[in-house]
Amino acid sequence: MRAIEILKPGVMQMTEREKPEPGEGEILLKIKYVGFCGSDLSTYLGKNPLVSYPRIPGHEISAVIETIGNSVPDMFKSGQTATVVPYTNCGHCSSCKQKKYNACRYNETLGVQRDGAMAEYISVPWQKVIIEQDLSSIQLALVEPLTVGFHAIDNISVSDMDTVVIFGCGMIGSGAILRAHLRGATVIAVDVDDSKLEIAKILGADFRINSKTQNLHDELTEITDGNGPSVVVEAAGNPTSYRAAIEEVGFAGRVVCIGYSKDDIVSPSKLWVQKELEIRGSRNANPEDFEAVIKFLKNSHSIDKHLVSKIVEAQNAPEAMKEWGSNPGKTLKILVQFN
Repeated sequence: MRAIEILKPGVMQMTEREKPEPGEGEILLKIKYVGFCGSDLSTYLGKNPLVSYPRIPGHEISAVIETIGNSVPDMFKSGQTATVVPYTNCGHCSSCKQKKYNACRYNETLGVQRDGAMAEYISVPWQKVIIEQDLSSIQLALVEPLTVGFHAIDNISVSDMDTVVIFGCGMIGSGAILRAHLRGATVIAVDVDDSKLEIAKILGADFRINSKTQNLHDELTEITDGNGPSVVVEAAGNPTSYRAAIEEVGFAGRVVCIGYSKDDIVSPSKLWVQKELEIRGSRNANPEDFEAVIKFLKNSHSIDKHLVSKIVEAQNAPEAMKEWGSNPGKTLKILVQFN
């Protein structure tokens, strides 16, 4: 079968792999679309410390059930469309015991710690397969990346009483904007790219700030009547926005951190204490987050038109990744199509 591999930093190419067979309790999926994730870009650029090479990337999956292995429940049938929860969980660590499977200490994500779905076929445990017949193939590929932002907003208990600032309007930030808007919060989107801020407006952002051309502090002060936002979501993975999150959030505010920064963050600790801040990390997503996104997409049939920047055939994926790597700020989501 055809597969796309990152052989080493800066080198991605189409290769041939043996078609997998479903093992005990597994389902063989025929891939329709796979989205390029920021973690895939980091792997391509050699900035992902969790990855070894060569690696097949991809964990944002749209697929059709091809073959069903032994010991799989009868509800799974060949021909059903599906997406996949791409994380593993051990069931025994401290996170799993609290049912926070998304933060399993021993998690291995498809395309990161193990080979992913950027191939014609992939075999996965049936417990990780979500059957969904009411979404298009493109929508199914958007489910997982949106869950991460949904999870962050629910993780910090956003309500209609909150004013939420979201740093970074990429795919993860877009999910956070959507979920915060659905929760009834006042949403402020912050980015350095005006085209992404225009999409943020469509997704439900009440205010938009270009932190490159506008004074962030002055704008937030005016919007919040000098109080600062009650919630800040860091979805950019940038040391500057991490510091701004602590500095700009209001007293007794909450900060939720999604983005990974390659550099350590220096921030005045007195603000943590003086403001009595709640600062929380947010990682991956749980099954209920997948359910929430699927429910949303069923009622939002045109959202993919705003979120998908480009669809490329599998053979053109290496060139698309190269282009994305040279100008990452202009792209929201690239989908790779397998015919």
